[in-house]
Amino acid sequence: MNVLLIQALREPSRLAGLGAAEWDLLIRQARHSRLVGRLAVLVEQYGVSPPDAAGAHLRAARHVADSQHSAVLWESKQICRALSSLEVPLLLLKGAAYAQAGLRAGHGRLLTDIDILVPLSRISDVETELILHGWEGSEELSDHDQRYYREWMHEIPPMRHMRRSSVIDVHHNILPRTARVAIDAERLIAAAVPIPGAPGLLRLSDADLVLHSACHLFLDGEFDKGLRDLLDLDSLLREFSSQQLDFASNLIARAAELGLGRVLFYALRYTHSVLGTPVPPETTQALAEAAPPAWQLSWMDAVFLRALRPDHPSCDDGWSSIARSFLYLRAHWMRMPIHLLLPHLAIKTFAGRFGKTRVEAREGLNAAGR
Repeated sequence: MNVLLIQALREPSRLAGLGAAEWDLLIRQARHSRLVGRLAVLVEQYGVSPPDAAGAHLRAARHVADSQHSAVLWESKQICRALSSLEVPLLLLKGAAYAQAGLRAGHGRLLTDIDILVPLSRISDVETELILHGWEGSEELSDHDQRYYREWMHEIPPMRHMRRSSVIDVHHNILPRTARVAIDAERLIAAAVPIPGAPGLLRLSDADLVLHSACHLFLDGEFDKGLRDLLDLDSLLREFSSQQLDFASNLIARAAELGLGRVLFYALRYTHSVLGTPVPPETTQALAEAAPPAWQLSWMDAVFLRALRPDHPSCDDGWSSIARSFLYLRAHWMRMPIHLLLPHLAIKTFAGRFGKTRVEAREGLNAAGR
């Protein structure tokens, strides 16, 4: 097994010593992980001169990432204008927030849609206003899927702009209403901070930004981009820790306040073990009570450390597919109670669409826009 991409992310200086065949494999691993743009940024930062073929891939990926970055910044402002009459708190989430706020996690990151968060009490007003300004939902979603989103999840169905084909996910929380871990979204909104240079747009606080990223990775179950999401966490942790001496203690306190101690434990454990993110011993000790029992942690190490490798055959072993399948099922278990989960899975299986919810809807919208 040759996990070149992780080696390059941990020690970018090693890029200078790679041969043509290694560059070819590295690009393939990065492409499957949606990290070619991030790899291109590293190559530029370290002044590495890759072979011509690899260099062409990197330049193309950087161009795509930069174009998407500019498009998201512009589209975010259009969303803000569309909702301005509502006077509602409007928070950008994930990649859009990283890009708009100029955070390192956004450098070279591919962006396919825009995630926003608004108060649950205003979600209908927001949806109506977006429809009036050209966004529409998918007509292909079944009645069950509509109920899945609107009654159980933390967002309404994805919306696509009729002319620009941009896709927006409108959230009212960062975890589903039916999730085993409950989050008070009002606390997130209350702690949100303005984004400099983007009037009317907010983002989560630094600690909440990290915790949301951790929830998305360790509770969502979509590990085809697991390494990219882990790199997001690594970038956020390094940037905020370098700027704030008390960031780690504030982060731990916020995780305890929101009931996300276990999620933060996993985030720090696996960013450190996979990407070498600095985690002081006192931080690890402070989270000791949030750790799972030793037997459970041993099992979670076995599955997470496989699922967080690049989603490429060169990085897999005989247990990799089992690890990803287990985490996919675990995510469903964490997302919905059993009395809702079993009928939901039965309906999806009967319809021949097992597991097709948010991802399918988004892909359907993107396809409709092409």
